[in-house]
Amino acid sequence: MSRNMTHRIAYFRVSTADQSIEAQRAAMGGSFDQEFTDEGVSGGVMAAERPGFAAMEKAVRSGDTVHVYAVDRLGRDALDVQATVRRLIDAGVTVHVHGLGPMARGVGELILAVLAQVAEMERRRIAERTEAGRQAARASLKTTGKTHKGKESLGRPFAADAVAVRDWRKVNGASITQTAKQFGLSLATVKRYCAAA
Repeated sequence: MSRNMTHRIAYFRVSTADQSIEAQRAAMGGSFDQEFTDEGVSGGVMAAERPGFAAMEKAVRSGDTVHVYAVDRLGRDALDVQATVRRLIDAGVTVHVHGLGPMARGVGELILAVLAQVAEMERRRIAERTEAGRQAARASLKTTGKTHKGKESLGRPFAADAVAVRDWRKVNGASITQTAKQFGLSLATVKRYCAAA
């Protein structure tokens, strides 16, 4: 792609289909020349292996600025974040992290490396807390018949019976939105139920 002017480019990633990039777009001010997204892509996937991110890396040119909502959008872990930022900076691209500002060679790279390490440590702490909670729930369920939070089973209860949702939608010729409203479900849940038919 040949062009003379520099572009403001946004990259968005959300981990699940239930999440939306709209909150990130609004926080970052919107109005970008180009946007690339990875929706339903885990943060555990290397940046270069995400379809949207890979397409963005091919599209950027020297002088462009890539805007991301948070450091963890730039890679799977601290090493991946650093490698990704270095590739972009070496290509003459400015990396702008929301709330931090533009990152350049030298001090900016160092700050980003530290922040990536902090983000990675926090992810590990969350995983450890989640696993500790699961173990406590299993132990309590085994001894009392209820989890430590008073539930009768592990995991999230079904919001509604998938077959009933599909059947109601078919009988009533209803849209995804109407069906979601009828059962008090999210659009993503109704889509998932209907896709499983």
